[in-house]
Amino acid sequence: MRDGFPDFRLGSVLATSFTGTVSERHGNAVERIPTPQRLIDWLTVSGLAVDSCTTAQLDLARELRESIHAAATAAAIQDTLPAAAVQVINDRSLQGRAAAVLTPEGGRRWQLGSASSVEDALGVIAADAISIIAGERDGRLALCASPTCRAAFFDTSQSRTRKWCDMNTCGNRQKKARFIANQRNNQPASGARAGSSGDRSPSRR
Repeated sequence: MRDGFPDFRLGSVLATSFTGTVSERHGNAVERIPTPQRLIDWLTVSGLAVDSCTTAQLDLARELRESIHAAATAAAIQDTLPAAAVQVINDRSLQGRAAAVLTPEGGRRWQLGSASSVEDALGVIAADAISIIAGERDGRLALCASPTCRAAFFDTSQSRTRKWCDMNTCGNRQKKARFIANQRNNQPASGARAGSSGDRSPSRR
């Protein structure tokens, strides 16, 4: 944790990792990019380093994040995509200036515009969201089974039956809750023991 801020939850899919900058949306929500600097930090560790970020750009980022979350949630439950969310995603994708470049190792990375602006980085995130929501990638959108989370995540497991956005957080928390509940249910009720010596007839001396 840096400077008292919550740690990031980084995944292998850029767009859903970005929506994960808010966690526990249906419980005690945790904002992981509360300041412009924390957005810069997140973009840097995600391979989209920018020179600076204003409060207005942070607002744009959060608007995109919530729009991706809304659209991905709708796609996961096979509902109609919310028009307002689609518009925001498309606007950010169109306004960003970035290009995919080939690394010497044969991988791909994103090259932002010469100014390395937040808008360019958001364009990359929006394009990534479009690719998974449109079904262009091998996997499926799903919602975390944790009732306090319900984060959208991209399931690339072989069986496509993954339940948790993150096994180390939501998965373990739910397993622990089930264990405690089972322990409580298996405890003998008070006074369950019967057949004490006081129940026997007194022996004759």
